[in-house]
Amino acid sequence: MSYENLSGRTAVVTGAASGIGEAVAVRLAAEGARVALLARRADRLRGLAEKIRAGGGEALAVAADVTDDASVEAARDLVHETFGAVDLVVNNAGVMLPNPIAAGRLDEWRRMLDTNVAGVLRVIRAFTADLVAAGAGGRTADLVNVSSIGAHIPFPDYAVYGATKAAVTYLSQSLRTEFGPQDVRVTNIEPGLTETELRTHVDSAELTEQLDGMFDAIGALTATDVADVVAYAAGLPRHVNLRQIIVQPTRQA
Repeated sequence: MSYENLSGRTAVVTGAASGIGEAVAVRLAAEGARVALLARRADRLRGLAEKIRAGGGEALAVAADVTDDASVEAARDLVHETFGAVDLVVNNAGVMLPNPIAAGRLDEWRRMLDTNVAGVLRVIRAFTADLVAAGAGGRTADLVNVSSIGAHIPFPDYAVYGATKAAVTYLSQSLRTEFGPQDVRVTNIEPGLTETELRTHVDSAELTEQLDGMFDAIGALTATDVADVVAYAAGLPRHVNLRQIIVQPTRQA
């Protein structure tokens, strides 16, 4: 099976300020795609855009908050003004805030639901017309959702996070029934232990210690490892949809 570079394609990557999103943006740009970088931290995005341009790529820094309808719509408009229509969307923005259900952390639940689920939907809503038009025009069109192995493997105290990622996995599966007939591919990626900023969001000393112990015992993927998978899936011939990918460290059961 042939693999194509991404020259001529226009990508949007959310959560691009760090971790998997940053690595995906760098890799897609290296493959020839124009990349719109979406995240809240404008300074980090500007630095990343400069790095990509210094390497010969094209990048646009777009400060945006996926939990805000107007912010996502404004980001879409800026991307259209600068790069035109989009044919590759990578929904990567997410937060992981573990705690026991008994802790009743409504603040964390709302933040995870609004970012990990509603945020994904907002971005899809913003760029669906672009993806469908690309497919109808005979071009390759991709929606890539970054879920988690936690979508179907339960971990104590991660119930709400896992539920949000299960929603993303199910959403990806369901969207194939709508987008597939319109020649838009949907790829759902579920990383296992990966070294990103997510582990720094944990506010429980006990859970932080447990998580650090898992990383020490098992090892972790790098964000670049996951970015390689995204680029591979997007570079396949347009009639091939690598629909569901679990990628994890070799030692992770």
